Amino acid sequence: MSTALAPNEQELLARVPGGLFIGGQWTDAEEGRTFDVRDPSTNQVIASIADATPADGIRALDAAVAAQDAWAETAPRTRSDILRRAWELVQEHKEDLALLMTLEMGKPLAESRGEVAYGGEFLRWFSEEAVRISGRYGSNPEGTGRMIVSQRPVGPSFFITPWNFPFAMATRKIAPALAAGCTVVVKPAALTPLTTIFFTKLLEEAGLPAGVVNIVQTSRSSALSAPIIADPRLRKLSFTGSTPVGQKLIAQAAQGVLRVSMELGGNAPFVVFEDADLDKAVDGAIAAKFRNIGQACTAANRFIVHEDVADEFARRVAERVNAMKIGRGTEDDVVIGPLIDADAVAKAQELVGDAVQRGARLLAGGNAIEGDGTFYEPTVLADVVAGSDILREEIFGPVLAIARFSDEAEAVRLANDTEYGLVGYVFTEDLARGHRMIDALETGMMGLNVGVISNAAAPFGGVKQSGIGREGGAEGIHEYLSTKYTMLPYS
Repeated sequence: MSTALAPNEQELLARVPGGLFIGGQWTDAEEGRTFDVRDPSTNQVIASIADATPADGIRALDAAVAAQDAWAETAPRTRSDILRRAWELVQEHKEDLALLMTLEMGKPLAESRGEVAYGGEFLRWFSEEAVRISGRYGSNPEGTGRMIVSQRPVGPSFFITPWNFPFAMATRKIAPALAAGCTVVVKPAALTPLTTIFFTKLLEEAGLPAGVVNIVQTSRSSALSAPIIADPRLRKLSFTGSTPVGQKLIAQAAQGVLRVSMELGGNAPFVVFEDADLDKAVDGAIAAKFRNIGQACTAANRFIVHEDVADEFARRVAERVNAMKIGRGTEDDVVIGPLIDADAVAKAQELVGDAVQRGARLLAGGNAIEGDGTFYEPTVLADVVAGSDILREEIFGPVLAIARFSDEAEAVRLANDTEYGLVGYVFTEDLARGHRMIDALETGMMGLNVGVISNAAAPFGGVKQSGIGREGGAEGIHEYLSTKYTMLPYS
């Protein structure tokens, strides 16, 4: 595979600022340090950008604190108009954003375009929510006074975003914060910072005042994050990533009693009952598993299929998977791009090896692909045995693992047999059973006869060790608002 960047790729990368964005200015890191960003399909360096120090992180927080009062007092309509303008600019630059994501993260260009559309909707949705922040007024039950309940911005917020959805995870956090009147410091993932940096240029062009959004990318995440979280001026922390890291951040945030939103790991069950429409189930399985090359917290992780249809389901899925084209995300008709790095490939290989050793049948794929990029074949495993690592750990790769069940009670038990509870998927044509599963699955979200559930108008989040809080929907803006109650006596 050629490692040469195409002219349009070179031109786009040249338009991405290489600095930090602090207080409305693009600036070098304090020590002048930089780090490299690589294309995972070739392992080629595509950019060298500023590497923020802890002192840079505090400078960014200084800027957010300085801008907080003025932004909170900005008219909701003005905040709304800026977010709407940002959405319009995203539409104008959707091809730039999509290509940039593909270059730094590896997903196929068609999927990157889908992420731009999805991520952009958070800007449009919360531009509309900004003007609908409300409270209430009325007499207390005793009739001795009047109560006013009002909403105020939480205050300066710190966001740590992941590498797998570099645009949508940025907009999903930034948009509601800005709509509510909060200023922010964002630390994008070191593996995929370019999309967030480019998006920040669009926010600047949309008229966002200096200091309201600040971007500090770094190769030393913990060193930069810890002093920001410990600073008493910070009032909110939002993180998307693994549960172990989220647990550590919650512990740090507890010292300042910070408001936290945590979107953490998943181990999503995908339950197929004997009465399911298998055409729908297979389509849903492909979408739920192989979207983003399997690198999504919402990816179906455990396929729990009724014994009467398990063989046919596995056959149909393997047929589809064997036809998938693998390659660089910019190539035509590519479905499976590279995994993010060599560690991700090694993990997929280890989980597949353990499952096969325990007795699973390999129906498709099962191998890393040699070369400069970090590719792993899309894989299907049937008859995965209880106790296999692949049923307990989040795969984060293009591996579809199928286990069998015999009745509804067993399906529920297997689906809930995890410390995670982000999302579940159920395929059945029995309406009553579908309603029972809505109540039975211990998840924050569920797809009933659908394989993709994310939507800007819906509350995204999990239960158990999959997180705290919700992003998106009418609920999303309340993560950035504090409630104040005032008592007034009757005059």
